[in-house]
Parts: sequence; structure tokens; C-alpha cells
Amino acid sequence: MISNFLNRIFSTGRLVVSALTVKRETAPLDSAAALQRFGSARAAFVTQKKLYGYIKSRMGTSWPKVFADDQFKESINIAAAQIFAASLSDLTIHAVSVSLKDSGLPARRKEQLARETFAFGIAENEEVNVAFKLESADARAVFDKRLEGTDWDFGATLAENFKLSPAALLKWAPISGQLKQYDSEIVENSMKFAWIEVRREFAARLDADAVVRDLQDRGAAS
Repeated sequence: MISNFLNRIFSTGRLVVSALTVKRETAPLDSAAALQRFGSARAAFVTQKKLYGYIKSRMGTSWPKVFADDQFKESINIAAAQIFAASLSDLTIHAVSVSLKDSGLPARRKEQLARETFAFGIAENEEVNVAFKLESADARAVFDKRLEGTDWDFGATLAENFKLSPAALLKWAPISGQLKQYDSEIVENSMKFAWIEVRREFAARLDADAVVRDLQDRGAAS
């Protein structure tokens, strides 16, 4: 069952359900559609976990009062939308590159699947992204630019590919710049560690041959 959560805000000691969507699945990742759902859901989950975790750790016992402030809530929502886009970008490129690494498909087909996967995650939350000041067209343009330098055969498959989301967490989290100076290494590493489990889950569920067959069937039908 789909539950809305990325915009969860800690308010008076409890969580308020958000407007962005996530669906936790366990079925094999055996099609382009399955990759799209996985990318959107896991990018949202990592965003929520690391953004709210960082804020709570910095606020300490005073976090219930701070999170009850409407202006601060808006700052969290804006940060969440931006970090989600960066997380979706990192995970999309990794998922596509690993899925199609041994497929023999040309780079243009990989780029096409990556664009479709990223666009799915952004479009799934279109209304929320606009409300939180993330322009979908701009996000897609930034992603397209990133694709130009993507090394699908090697670099995109590595953990080092997850570079935008750690930087986005540090940039957009509503924490003072002075504190961020001390937190930068810890915060960025925390985000990188979160992706380790996501990559393990992805590898365990991925049926790369089925994904390739799905793409080939789609190509034959078009």
C-alpha cells in the first residue's frame, strides 16, 4: 500500500504524513517499470531518513519546539525536494548502469532508460515538487547535463557515483553554515553509508536479463 511520507515533519513530538509517495516492494526488479518504482521509492526513503536524522541530531532535545515552527517546516520541505532530486539522480544512474552493464545495448538506450526513470520519480511527485520550489523542468535539465559525462560501462556502477546526494544534504539542510563547517565530513559520509544498503537490496532483487528482455520487447513493439 502506498503511503505518503517525504514531507513528514516532526511536530509536537509526532510525524505528520507527507505528500510525496513511497512504496516498499520486495518483488524482483525485472522490468523498466520496476526500476522506476524502485528508484523513486528508495530515493525518497534515503532523503527522509538522512535529512530528518541530521536535523534532529543538531537540534537535540529542543527539536519538538523547532519543528513546530511553520517557517522551519517550509525550509525542511524545500530541502527535502532538492535532496530527493539529487538522490533520484544518483540512484537512477547506478540502477540503469548495473542493469544494462552486460546487455550490449548502446549508450543512447541507457540514457533513454535513465531519462524515463528519473522523469518517473519527478512526475510522481509533480504537485509536491512545485509547492516545495523544485521546478521539474529544471531538475530534468540538470539530469540531462549529467548524462553527457556518464561512463556507463564503469564509473556509473561504482559507489563513487553517489556524489550529488551527499552534497545536496549538506547544502540544503536548514542548519547554520557555521555548524555545517564542522559537520561536512560526517554528514556526507552518513549519506554515502545509507546508499550501501540500497545497493545491496538492488543487487539482490535485480533480474538484469529480464530488464533487458523488457527493453527489447518494448523496442520491437514501438
